[in-house]
Amino acid sequence: MQMQLVQMGLSSLGRTESNVLATLDAVLRLLHQVVQRPWRPSPQGPPILDFKTSQQLLEEHTEALLGPEPADRGVRIMVTMPSEAADNYILVHDLLISGMNCMRINCAHDDVSVWSMMIDNLRTATKATNLSCRIIMDLAGPKLRTGSLQLGPAVLKIRPQRNLFGETTLPARVWLTSQEAPTQLLSTAYVSLPLASDWLAELSKGDRIKFRDARGTPRTLKVVNVTEEGCWAEAKKTAYITPGTTLNVQSRKDQGKELKTIVGALPAREIAIPLKLKDLLILEQELEYGRPAKLDGHGLVISPAEIGFPFPEIFEDVRVGEPIWFDDGRIGGVIERVEPGKLYVRITHTQAEGIKLGSGKGVNLPESNLRLSAMTAKDVEDLKFIASHADIVALSFANNVRDVQLLQENLIKLGMQQLGIVLKIETRRGFENLPSMLLEIMKVPCCGVMIARGDLAVECGFDRMAEMQTEILWICEAAHVPVIWATQVLESLAKEGIPSRSEITDAAMGQGAECVMLNKGTHIIEAELMLADILKRMQGHQNKKRSMMRELQLASTFRGRDHVKQ
Repeated sequence: MQMQLVQMGLSSLGRTESNVLATLDAVLRLLHQVVQRPWRPSPQGPPILDFKTSQQLLEEHTEALLGPEPADRGVRIMVTMPSEAADNYILVHDLLISGMNCMRINCAHDDVSVWSMMIDNLRTATKATNLSCRIIMDLAGPKLRTGSLQLGPAVLKIRPQRNLFGETTLPARVWLTSQEAPTQLLSTAYVSLPLASDWLAELSKGDRIKFRDARGTPRTLKVVNVTEEGCWAEAKKTAYITPGTTLNVQSRKDQGKELKTIVGALPAREIAIPLKLKDLLILEQELEYGRPAKLDGHGLVISPAEIGFPFPEIFEDVRVGEPIWFDDGRIGGVIERVEPGKLYVRITHTQAEGIKLGSGKGVNLPESNLRLSAMTAKDVEDLKFIASHADIVALSFANNVRDVQLLQENLIKLGMQQLGIVLKIETRRGFENLPSMLLEIMKVPCCGVMIARGDLAVECGFDRMAEMQTEILWICEAAHVPVIWATQVLESLAKEGIPSRSEITDAAMGQGAECVMLNKGTHIIEAELMLADILKRMQGHQNKKRSMMRELQLASTFRGRDHVKQ
């Protein structure tokens, strides 16, 4: 029928989300005129939204939730704050002037004191720049994670980058800092050595620090920069450093005198659990520290790997045969046996060579009927801070109408019914119950929906992600509710400084939402600038599902060349 309508030059009904009845009536009226029959519209009921009014509604709702529309683009940009945003005012200031319209604080990380400093930095930056920026804070929610692991020796590995021939292409950078007053690095891409302050004060650019690493192998660090906070050094060979390793340097300031110091305390490294296909993993409710499988002298398993899973209510809800996923879907398995306080999982999905499972990794049970409340005791406590400091609260793992009502009830107790609410759709149940949750959330003054694509992809299958995020966009447009496009947008650029081709296309698809979220990373400013440029360019081509018939650069270039030839 849609194709037949197109052939007649009429609407295909494929772009009707925001004004369904008005479009249907318009097509029916024209069809009646074609066959010369009188048009009798349905009896007058509620006012029918035409295209202009429905578009205006969505714009009004978006502005109420996310603030005024930016001057050069229609889609807002949201940025997740790293911990250093509490101490680094310049970072917050630069994010704001680079296009941030909404600051996101995830309450699953840091604490009230850190959140307060982040917000103070934003308030100062908005006054200095005269730019507006909303604050959204995510409740942590009942995120299922693996427990702690046994700790191994404190060993720091320094490793340069090498090519296929084993030649060093990029030396390893090492931060030498005072052990009495250490300066934290903004990036986890570099390692840090705590050393005595008086010894550091003797270093000069070009000095060569010699030592024997944990294997007894002679190694050298070259000092390449000296600052007030510490020194940068480079290593061209791999080294393993432990606390107490002796470092030697010939002092240039003291006529070649040899100076010695030892490496201070280093963090112990957890012993991650290696897993391969068909391995057995035991999840234990009361286990304090997980451990890898124990093997005999022939490599045969004596006892399977174990890891803590401190969620007692889960053990009553899961069933044998249900799938379970770890670490954002990198490891998958099937529940083989359920005992009081124990789940036996057979691994069915990993990389070919196997993969390691660490502590604090997310766990998803997409087919289990879990009776978890969307709000934990921590969430209820955090909501007090959110209600008095933020513009919007995001409800993580929103699964049903009752979850939405529970949040509203807590806001009423705090006298903060006017606070904006965003539903984070990140589970299969949340996706399936979205229509009913929308009808409930639309009762509040301003609301929105976040497509939390990380957990949602794991829960529902990566192969269905494109379909599901599109359905969410469509149904929210029908409700005139703004959508936030989230998770892994330009992630390679934000973390590593170079985007992938697919990430650029994915970011461009964010034009179909009202807001796009960036996660934290070392190169977040570059990612924000690129995203702003992509959204600005795309808005001339796409508006929600509608392709805009703007002049094409290809056509203009071709026409110009053709004119020259003539």
